[in-house]
Amino acid sequence: MTRRYPFVHHDVFTRQPLTGNGLVVFPDARGLADDEMQALARETNLSETTFILPRDPAVEREHGVKVRIFTVEEELDFAGHPTLGTAYVLHGQGGAETITLDLRVGRIPVTFARGAYGLLMGEMRQRDPDFGRIHEVAAAARATGLPREAFATDAPIQTVSTGLAFAVTPLSSLATLAQLRLDWSRAEDYLRTTDARFFYFVCRETTDPAATLHARMIFYNGEDPATGSAAGCCAAWALRHGVIASGQQAAIEQGLEMQRPSQIFIRGTVAQGRVTDVRVGGHVVEVMRGEVLL
Repeated sequence: MTRRYPFVHHDVFTRQPLTGNGLVVFPDARGLADDEMQALARETNLSETTFILPRDPAVEREHGVKVRIFTVEEELDFAGHPTLGTAYVLHGQGGAETITLDLRVGRIPVTFARGAYGLLMGEMRQRDPDFGRIHEVAAAARATGLPREAFATDAPIQTVSTGLAFAVTPLSSLATLAQLRLDWSRAEDYLRTTDARFFYFVCRETTDPAATLHARMIFYNGEDPATGSAAGCCAAWALRHGVIASGQQAAIEQGLEMQRPSQIFIRGTVAQGRVTDVRVGGHVVEVMRGEVLL
């Protein structure tokens, strides 16, 4: 018997189709086994693929909509652009202003509102951050292949997690970041000895004058055009180290080096020395629909 599973493909953290970070969402993944979800994520070959598992409405009202997130290699507890893109699909089904996802990391609410030019924008509230180790520049230089002078000196390299741990790594210039050629195997050897899963490289020089930070994230599946989970960590890092002010909305530009320009909006609050209310937002556009036959 052939089983049919409809899917939708969206580009996330962008207003223009064929830019941003692509995401395939399966709106009803009931009946798919774990290994089938993983195989479908490999088939899409995107940064992540998500699977919605509908439940009784009363359960969803209390706990949120069950969603599983897979990369080409593994299931994740949390990821940013899949959260925003999946919530966008659910918002389109019912029109609720706030969509709460039940992820492995816990409940993540995403709120939608019309902004400039009537465009729909979603904003997720991520978990309050956990701040981890401050990395030695010499160790980061060995892991990344960059010279020590490539790293900025006005803020530290620090692990932060709002659900997935990133070493937020400030570099000194846009040129340095644009020319970065990361050897993932070498970087991963170092990261395995730390409390971070990935590097998130940022600098204060930007291509767009309206952006606050320029970012890149390179991992085992290549380069990520927009990394919402890392953006939340970056927001917390930026608030703690005075890169942005409490309550200020800032923009991160990412994906330019791979011709997938993305725009991620971040903000948060510092109260009594504690970073909280970390929010990451952006736009989503649908680019295609289809059906998988198994």
